[in-house]
Amino acid sequence: MTTPLPLEPIEKASRDELAALQLERLKWSLNHAYQNSPVYRRKFDEAGVHPDDVKSLADLARFPFTTKKDLRDNYPFGMFAVPQDQISRIHASSGTTGKPTVVGYTAKDIDTWANLVARSIRAAGARRGDKVHISYGYGLFTGGLGAHYGAERAGLTVIPFGGGQTEKQVQLIQDFRPDIIMVTPSYMLSIADELERQGIDPASTSLRIGIFGAEPWTNDMRSAIEKRMGIDAVDIYGLSEVIGPGVASECAETKDGPTIWEDHFYPEIIDPITGEPVADGEFGELVFTSLTKEALPIIRYRTRDLTRLLPGTARTMRRMEKITGRSDDMMIIRGVNVFPTQIEELLLKRHVLAPHYQIVLTKEGPLDVMTLNVEPCPESAPDQAALESAKGALAYDIKALIGVSAIVNVLGVNGIERSVGKARRVVDRRNLA
Repeated sequence: MTTPLPLEPIEKASRDELAALQLERLKWSLNHAYQNSPVYRRKFDEAGVHPDDVKSLADLARFPFTTKKDLRDNYPFGMFAVPQDQISRIHASSGTTGKPTVVGYTAKDIDTWANLVARSIRAAGARRGDKVHISYGYGLFTGGLGAHYGAERAGLTVIPFGGGQTEKQVQLIQDFRPDIIMVTPSYMLSIADELERQGIDPASTSLRIGIFGAEPWTNDMRSAIEKRMGIDAVDIYGLSEVIGPGVASECAETKDGPTIWEDHFYPEIIDPITGEPVADGEFGELVFTSLTKEALPIIRYRTRDLTRLLPGTARTMRRMEKITGRSDDMMIIRGVNVFPTQIEELLLKRHVLAPHYQIVLTKEGPLDVMTLNVEPCPESAPDQAALESAKGALAYDIKALIGVSAIVNVLGVNGIERSVGKARRVVDRRNLA
């Protein structure tokens, strides 16, 4: 059996060595942003701070935050810090809730990104000779090309399928026998459904590792996918504004939350209400500052992801607790804060129900109404009595453990629309006339 790919020295460097490198790179990044981005120069000047003020990593907390609004207000290229002729590639978010956020990369940025995704794939347990089936979407979305360049940089064989055509995906997984799949966890479930529809045991495929990202997913979902597919499932984290996938990734030997590649991204956790930094181990909103990016330096970017920073285990670098919610996907239902992953966690305990779900929010007069649409699990082949029992138990759990009432509807198999990218977990119709 081939051995896992080797680590880079920085992955095992001491905390002191890492901190010294971070401070050196932070000073460069702040100066680069100030000198070359009019947006950052104005933001720093208005806040009364200058890059030369930074004498320690703690001094970063004096600098202003960057938000998605900054990128949208300066659409499309106003945040870039290099001339247009140095931009090698442009990516953008989907822009479903307004103007897309546009990000740019120099040739060096692309090289850094490829190295970090390669590092992430190695951390997942990749071996020499592995084949990687990529089901992330290609195009302006950073997932497909980010995974592609990283897998190539790791020296692996790439199968660049992209999203959709689930039947064809299954055919090529059977024919090409990949070792690794990179995909959203919700679409992995769709692939598993299609394997079963074709009479194939999902655990019988050649797949050994699943590298899942682009949407929050729980450890219960991990266990369900691992059992069903017979693989190791690891979490890769990233967002286009920071670089794309590969900002952090779980290590196969621990699977205890993504290790942040701190030599390129400096993390902070802040109180999402006050904006004040909190100590490692405390829960809050994740903030990133890029340390090496040229085209689009990002200073104290508010990700809206909720987590906590934890000590390193498999690597020297700190981990973050698995992201299971975002401050902007939190639902407020009759005054109660609810995250979709809380619903998912309870759903996965009901084995006669499939892990596919959608939450629909409506109003009945002045009151919010939450309807949870779910499906029966084809593997369990539950009868109507079993489904009614599971439906009642799930509604009870939601009320007892989360504190809101829910109407649970059990639809037919495939009754919930499948997504080839990020699953649409919540449909909020409360503001519709």
